[in-house]
Amino acid sequence: MGEIMKLRVSLIIVFLFGLALFQGGCVKEPVVLSGEGLHLKYSCDTLTFDTVFTTMGTATANLKVYNPYDEPVRIATITLDGGYASRFRLNVDGDTSMRVSSTVVEPHDSLFIFVQANINPNSSLTPFLVEDAIAFHIDGASSVDRVVLTAYGRNACYHLPDHVIHDQYGNAYPYSIINCREWDHTRPHVIMGYAVVDEDSLLVLNAGEELYFGSQAVLWVYDGGTLRVEGSGEQPVLFSSVRHDGHYDYLPGQWGYIWLSTGSRDNVVDYAVVENATIGLLCDTMAGTNPTLAVTNSVVRNMSMAGIVGQGSWIEGDNLLVYNCQTATLALQYGGRYRFGTSTFSNYWPYGARKSPSIVLNNYYTYGQTIYARPLTEVSFSNCIVAGNYSEGELLFDAIPEAAFNLSFDHCLLAADSAVVAAAARVAGNIYGKRRRPLFVDTAADNYHLLPDSPARAAGTTQGRRTAADLDGVTWDATPSMGAYEYVDTSLLNQRKYYRQCSTISPASWPKSIQPTQWSTATGLATRLKLR
Repeated sequence: MGEIMKLRVSLIIVFLFGLALFQGGCVKEPVVLSGEGLHLKYSCDTLTFDTVFTTMGTATANLKVYNPYDEPVRIATITLDGGYASRFRLNVDGDTSMRVSSTVVEPHDSLFIFVQANINPNSSLTPFLVEDAIAFHIDGASSVDRVVLTAYGRNACYHLPDHVIHDQYGNAYPYSIINCREWDHTRPHVIMGYAVVDEDSLLVLNAGEELYFGSQAVLWVYDGGTLRVEGSGEQPVLFSSVRHDGHYDYLPGQWGYIWLSTGSRDNVVDYAVVENATIGLLCDTMAGTNPTLAVTNSVVRNMSMAGIVGQGSWIEGDNLLVYNCQTATLALQYGGRYRFGTSTFSNYWPYGARKSPSIVLNNYYTYGQTIYARPLTEVSFSNCIVAGNYSEGELLFDAIPEAAFNLSFDHCLLAADSAVVAAAARVAGNIYGKRRRPLFVDTAADNYHLLPDSPARAAGTTQGRRTAADLDGVTWDATPSMGAYEYVDTSLLNQRKYYRQCSTISPASWPKSIQPTQWSTATGLATRLKLR
């Protein structure tokens, strides 16, 4: 009897297994559309990458493929026309093969394809075009859908860290030493980590040169070193982020800063654009009988902390436009000596509410519980505009009586109340008020020229002015305007945009939901590190 039961159980198992196989074999393939005239929809007909430095991969771009039909559509193959020689690579729903086969897109559904570009170096000194196309072979259709891929490649000189130094807290700083005598003036330079202008070295940057920085990268002018930037109105020297596709073209906080550390001397920056960093210019304790930094005819913009920072330093600046800095456009701390003329400091930060004034001054520093007085021997502003959208006003004076705090404003427009301005030792011809507006043409479009009814128009002085023309090269009037720009009829204006040719979007279209990167600075690092 037991044997009969075992036999029955075995027969049942065999029957069920066979039934399962039979039912599985009867599953029908999904019905898909096929035939001539079938075309899917694509999020773009040309996928364009911004400038790509050779040997460096791009950020990933995405392409959306949409099925507009009520039935599934099968894509027989998805390939690159260039095949294995293509400088582009695809990821089709996780499949990174060079040839992706039999991909079904369900009715009114989408397929996402991710694309990267990596371009080989060549001998070209100018951007060169690299093209390919994604080919979509749809079942039953003799025609092929294509989406064009384009990128502009650029050869560059790379500064990659080959040393590491540690501070007293164990933090590591990877760096390389710049060979200033053999600096290539014909190609852009890409900096990773800390690139150091060593002691007794002079780095000269000529008109039109471009330096691009990776995440947290720093140009470090070391004790005894000197940086001399010699741009021109038509060809400023550019300091920018490596990445500038889409909103990254204007995103603050993508790299570190230009660091003129303690002991660096006679640094000169003339006609430069410094953008998209944490701090634009970080200038430490003065050395020698000349200014640590003389900066003129330059634009500093889009900083996740500050535009210009002086720390017990000596800075002289004229014809400057400093704007869109999260914490401050100008921070002069630990005393020092500073003079600024015909400059605009504007802070209409587009990434949320600001929490501090645009200009901050102090004459001391603290270490532990001890306060050390550091005299602010001079800080003067002449023909300047200080403006922004901070509700409490754009000036902060953080002073102690134990040290000098010699401050003057001469013919300036100041977004600050009378009590704050009255704290200055010398005041003449100023226009002020906590909510005072200079009436720029369009801050959202980076246009800081003056409107016809601006209170800063023809309100400046020629006394002590050191420049014959404004930031656009327009000659100052006999009664000049305040700020970096003389008033002119804006309909006749040929404004120097100071934009890269590869810029793709207007600042007015910044995505406010995307927040800039911010990381702590190396304040005081020069006193803790030695290269040898």
